[in-house]
Amino acid sequence: MCSTCGCSEGGVTMSGSDHHEHDHEHEHEHHHCDVHAQHHHHHPDGSHPKANYIEVHHHYYHHGDVHHHIHYHVDTLPSEQPPQNMTQGVKRTINIEQQVLAKNNQQAAHNREHFASHQQCALNFVSSPGSGKTSLLVETLKRLLPEHSCYVIEGDQQTQNDAHRIEATGAPALQINTGKGCHLDAQMIHDALHRLEPSDHSYVFIENVGNLVCPADFDLGEKHKVVLLSVTEGEDKPLKYPHMFAASSLLLINKADLLEHVDFDLKQCMEYAHQVNPELTIIPISTTTGEGMDEWMSWLEAQQCA
Repeated sequence: MCSTCGCSEGGVTMSGSDHHEHDHEHEHEHHHCDVHAQHHHHHPDGSHPKANYIEVHHHYYHHGDVHHHIHYHVDTLPSEQPPQNMTQGVKRTINIEQQVLAKNNQQAAHNREHFASHQQCALNFVSSPGSGKTSLLVETLKRLLPEHSCYVIEGDQQTQNDAHRIEATGAPALQINTGKGCHLDAQMIHDALHRLEPSDHSYVFIENVGNLVCPADFDLGEKHKVVLLSVTEGEDKPLKYPHMFAASSLLLINKADLLEHVDFDLKQCMEYAHQVNPELTIIPISTTTGEGMDEWMSWLEAQQCA
């Protein structure tokens, strides 16, 4: 299981432009855990029970650094302290998570060095399922090819549908099926790079598994995370999933052509996003009408030239 969410990581496969598949053994230590531990006391006098709990705060910075701040909140008398085995279990959980993330970050740093040495611009696209990541990539590739070399790594739990859509544009694509896993990790990207062998001075687009939680933890070695939010999802998504928006450099508010048909406050969404990440660049976009595509392409070009 993934140490941060409990998902199963077994059965990962890769398939793509080289027309063969192989099983990918994922080397995480597999543990299921709860990060927040609570201990309740019930009082016969009808008073409100008090709780002991351990709260873990994650602070996200670019390039995958994760800092854990552990706060012990004890709202009981000394005789009502949480059981020692509970606090020990939570401490062990935190230690395991830190070990897994440290191992991933080490591999991500290696990936980042690889991208830099080959002058490849790697972007990690993250979002909820159905926000339009693949459609955005298809339209982006149509504008970039053939003048620019582009490679795509697709992450989904099952099917090769998205990789087939990408390959139809003429770009090489590799599909990673994670099975029950809910995110890509740096080792998967490392293995995919050896399969794809992207050329120097190229774009490497990574479409992560649709999930706004776990991919925030796992640095892949990318230059930037690009988070998509469609207007059908609600303007408060940045507040509900702040870690992902804090870890991202660019927010694309997708399906902007539907704004007149849905109850979505664009200005409020942008304000919420900047509350979480004041430095976040935001571009409303539509792959249907082309709104925002020129601005998106200009942002892309700036990353390649940087």
